[in-house]
Amino acid sequence: MVLFLLGVEIAILPMGKALGAELPRRKPLFLVIGIAFVVGFAATVAEPDVIVLTGQVGEVSRGAIAENVLIYAIAIGVGFFVAMAMLRILLNFPIAYLLAAGYIIIIILAFFTPAEFVPVAFDSGGVTTGPMAVPIILSLGLGFSSVLAGRSALSDGFGLISLVALAPILTIMVFGLILRTKLRRKEE
Repeated sequence: MVLFLLGVEIAILPMGKALGAELPRRKPLFLVIGIAFVVGFAATVAEPDVIVLTGQVGEVSRGAIAENVLIYAIAIGVGFFVAMAMLRILLNFPIAYLLAAGYIIIIILAFFTPAEFVPVAFDSGGVTTGPMAVPIILSLGLGFSSVLAGRSALSDGFGLISLVALAPILTIMVFGLILRTKLRRKEE
């Protein structure tokens, strides 16, 4: 654990801050959003906790939910939310509105999502914010906001991980709805 934390301190945090500091200097907004998406996606695919969770879900579902599909679904959701977090910092949009909207959507989706997907969704929200993804995403956000004039990296970075934790919850719930719809079509 000491060596891992040392590696985070020496390599991951400076790399994330440098990448984050360079992003606002790029003119095309789609490039900024695209790079943020790729970083969020890659950090999630590399997250050991996500790999363990999807393996357990695949085992419990007896292969009905493929591990790779679940990993990529979670990673796409996290990538999207990391991109939206960078856009939020850039536009100085209050995070409270995004968090409130996200949790309202989660509550509504919980009524329609198949019951076996709801606990998986909330577990995936917890495991996504593990030891690999958090330093990368947080340092990216801090570096990003540190070069914007008149901005506080502390206030812009606040809530970044909670916003990213929403991504897999929403993604897995939507995934459950899609899977249920496909199963109903097969039965008909």
